[in-house]
Amino acid sequence: MSDDIKHECGLAYIRLLKPFRYYQQKYGSVFYGLNKLYLLMEKQHNRGQDGAGIAAVKLHTPSGYPMLHRIRSNAPQPIPDLFQTIFREIEEVSRYQPDIQDSPELLKGHVRFMGELLLGHLRYGTQGKNHIELCHPFVRIHARPELNLAMAGNFNLINTDELFDFVGVQPDELYRRSDLAAMMEVVYYFLRQQVHTQQGESSLSLTHILCQAFSLFDGGYTAAGLIGTGDSFVIRDPYGIRPAYYYADDEIVVAASERAAIRTCFNLEEDMVRELMPGKALLVSCSGNVEEKQILPARQRKACSFERIYFSRGNDEKIYQERKKLGYTLSETVLKAIDYDLKNTIFSFIPNTAEVAFYGLIQGLEDYLNRIKVQRILSWGDQIDPEKLSELISRRVRIEKIAIKDVKLRTFIAADQGRTEMVQHVYDITYGTVRKGVDTLVVIDDSIVRGTTLRESIIKMLDRLGPRRIIIVSSAPQIRYPDCYGIDMSKLGDFVAFRAAVQLLKENQKTYILEEAYSLCKQLQRSNSLHAQNVVKQVYKPFTVEEISAQIARLITPPGTRAEVSVIYQSIENLHLSCPNNLGDWYFTGNYPTPLGNRVVNQAFMNFMEGKNERGY
Repeated sequence: MSDDIKHECGLAYIRLLKPFRYYQQKYGSVFYGLNKLYLLMEKQHNRGQDGAGIAAVKLHTPSGYPMLHRIRSNAPQPIPDLFQTIFREIEEVSRYQPDIQDSPELLKGHVRFMGELLLGHLRYGTQGKNHIELCHPFVRIHARPELNLAMAGNFNLINTDELFDFVGVQPDELYRRSDLAAMMEVVYYFLRQQVHTQQGESSLSLTHILCQAFSLFDGGYTAAGLIGTGDSFVIRDPYGIRPAYYYADDEIVVAASERAAIRTCFNLEEDMVRELMPGKALLVSCSGNVEEKQILPARQRKACSFERIYFSRGNDEKIYQERKKLGYTLSETVLKAIDYDLKNTIFSFIPNTAEVAFYGLIQGLEDYLNRIKVQRILSWGDQIDPEKLSELISRRVRIEKIAIKDVKLRTFIAADQGRTEMVQHVYDITYGTVRKGVDTLVVIDDSIVRGTTLRESIIKMLDRLGPRRIIIVSSAPQIRYPDCYGIDMSKLGDFVAFRAAVQLLKENQKTYILEEAYSLCKQLQRSNSLHAQNVVKQVYKPFTVEEISAQIARLITPPGTRAEVSVIYQSIENLHLSCPNNLGDWYFTGNYPTPLGNRVVNQAFMNFMEGKNERGY
């Protein structure tokens, strides 16, 4: 992907159902749970590199000893940093008692994170902040086991201010920016309420607590919690916006944000890993009883399509096929754009996540070329010339590895607030691959958000090769609206599609549409009805997708570019055809699944009109 966008986050949950000695005898390590947690987090490190954290709960802890422990890191490599700290502690204990690993229960008493319940989290901060205080899990520590709580999640909530008001909390500025803080306060509010009213009952009604708390949340989420009693849960929002998968047998329960991570870590077939369906919770009691319960009524499924386009790792077999289809369905549009001239066109991709869509695009082009070959041969009848036949059969779609991503430079720049000064060097090119002034260069990316890297780096680099034309193909539709469910796309002015629409309004003397939309937003705000409709749709309404694409091409073309630059986007229809189970498309269509989505986009528009560089929620 050329534009670097972030999303929150990655979740890893493990519940060991057997004593530690069992794993030592069967798998040769008393640290089976910790080792699996490490793998599960590393296999999802694409989901979060700003920070990481782990919480552990120990069962049957003697009175007076803490049962809940938490560690977090915002180091440059947070996952190794966490586990190095944990295993240094183990080495320290082993130094004084070399044979302690032969006594798992004794080791459990000396090592903080030898817990039967483990919760790991990988963080991408959608606000660009890297405070360790914002790293998950968050915890509440108490002398009573039932009032110990650890939570982590992959989500954004839109109504955090209302939630803080509901529980009567006035958070400081840092705490207010955390969606998990609001969620945690509400869950803990109902947990504490039940503990204080159950009058000595032996077990918590986790279902009741979750029903009360999560019915108040507006947003997309997968969240997990550990309670000091040994009860735990993983829950998904009723629209299924954020992903959640799990596996359970008689030894272990595991949940994560990505199916492929669970499959790899535990060597499982696809049908063995289940999707946690919208509105449901995976509940594991202190005794190890596992059940899946419907906590909230499932709504119309709106699973995030960006998970399939970009976020999730492409080694999941369904995601792999869907990304290929995203490329395949673009092949006819690309052929029309190059006037079916495959002889003078080179195809490539922007590394690395667009590679699979590139394979699909090439497959579509090859299918077309093969049809042409068959038609041509059939048209010859009995008059087949061996030389012409050989030339025809040898025709291929021209493929080259044009763009090269400098991973080390990318890592350095991502940590540097002045990254725009060096962004043009994030990518390099392969010289000598293009016939200057003759070839058209078609390069596919998975999506185009801001267009900054295209303008400042990629197109400049590609133009050095001397192509006659440069066509940038996006396997995703135009990103027109902000996200409010966990993706770092919250400011309208950042989107090149929005800037293109605004520029077209100016060029066509239609800026009154902006003023009318702004006036309507203010009117809705005064009547507390900002959620009633998406006013920003009016900004795009006067123009076709092709007109906006043409303007985007002009915006991303740097001065001095010799090649003609154009942009092709995926259609909404083919997006849904390619990713039929992930129909969440609000960033493309403006059709938000939850009630307050419209409020977010309208607030983002007012921020743009008022020159405020802040998100709309």
